[in-house]
Amino acid sequence: MTSTPIRAADHRPAEPDGSAAPDADAPLALVRRVATALSFRNIGAVHVWLLIVAIFSLWAPETFPTLTTVKQVLNGNAVAGLVALSVVPPLAARVFDLSVAYTMSLTSVLTAHFLVASGLGPGAAIASAMAAALLVGLVNGIVVVVLRVDSFIATLATGALIQSLITMVTDDSSITGVRLLARPFAGIAQLEAGGITLPVLYLLLAALAVWYLLEHTATGRRLYATGFNENAARLQGVRTGRLRFMTLVTSALLSGFAGVVFASSVGSGSPTAGTPHLLSAYAAAFVGATQLRAGRFNAWGTVIAVLLLGTGVTGLGLATSAPWATSLFTGSVLIVALVLTGGRISLPAALRRRRARPAAAAGAAVVPVSDKEV
Repeated sequence: MTSTPIRAADHRPAEPDGSAAPDADAPLALVRRVATALSFRNIGAVHVWLLIVAIFSLWAPETFPTLTTVKQVLNGNAVAGLVALSVVPPLAARVFDLSVAYTMSLTSVLTAHFLVASGLGPGAAIASAMAAALLVGLVNGIVVVVLRVDSFIATLATGALIQSLITMVTDDSSITGVRLLARPFAGIAQLEAGGITLPVLYLLLAALAVWYLLEHTATGRRLYATGFNENAARLQGVRTGRLRFMTLVTSALLSGFAGVVFASSVGSGSPTAGTPHLLSAYAAAFVGATQLRAGRFNAWGTVIAVLLLGTGVTGLGLATSAPWATSLFTGSVLIVALVLTGGRISLPAALRRRRARPAAAAGAAVVPVSDKEV
């Protein structure tokens, strides 16, 4: 006599018309899913974000809880969000790109230089600056993947080379000119609708693209596999070197685009445009790795973290003029994020155990039933 596995749920009583009775646990299961999605473990940054809003609303009640502040947070952190998203694909493959801030500065000054000094049109100036960003990504990929230099050191060295080029072009002075303030170049970042500028839209589109790449493509799954265990991924046939190379090129292009947007928004090419964004970019990426997809660097978690950091920085600016407050806040958030993500990102086995629990629970609901019973 053979036995056939059948799930316990298949024994639900039938309705008088012969149809299966509705599952009485369905509403409870829905409530549990919603509670899990809104839990502190899943979106803790949102809870902290709301707490920050409440604190600054009490600290600066006349200036902080206003629609103007909301617009300021969104508009003022769109470029920072682009830089933060630029480091997400490399981090997903466990690659550090510390040259993103320098690449942003490079495209900022090159765009301004080509517009003002060389007399190129906006399209040609932007294309030339982005070509330089692409070259940076290719150099990073060659040094890290082909020459096998540690990404942390390699991209830091590349950043130093970029900074020397920036100094050579600008002599450490911002590039300004009437053409930077005129449309169509100024419209790239300064056009707005309802007080919300175009860079906010760029941020949403970039987040959507990174999210789709990581969560809904085979390439994204291979990136995560490479980041969790490169040797195991390689044994499974994943071309880890090509993926890591691709992430460095993508990172350079996205951070380069952030530099173009920055030049358009401020009307000048600054040799230090990207410097303040390096720490906040990695802080946002690591905080984002604790949200929504715990243990994985992801796009929407990074966006949430950017807005959290931006809200805190804006609140500090409205409540106190202490110059050290912003760096203290960002550094503290980064340390907390590293503590929270340390066990999750570096120990993929723990993730596998957590994934195995639901499967084990599902298996427990399967009972052997003989053919007679069926």
